[in-house]
Amino acid sequence: MVELKARDYGFEDDFVASGEIEEVIDKFRAHMEEEHGIDYSREAIMQFILRKQGM
Repeated sequence: MVELKARDYGFEDDFVASGEIEEVIDKFRAHMEEEHGIDYSREAIMQFILRKQGM
């Protein structure tokens, strides 16, 4: 299970996506697009996850 928080990436909101990797990627991408107007690629979000896990 992984977790990404919008606040960890400089956004002033309490959004948290947690679950399996693919689910987190989809939720985080949707939130960033809808709430912040940023279209992160799946690869970019995967890099967020890998960096957070220290890989």
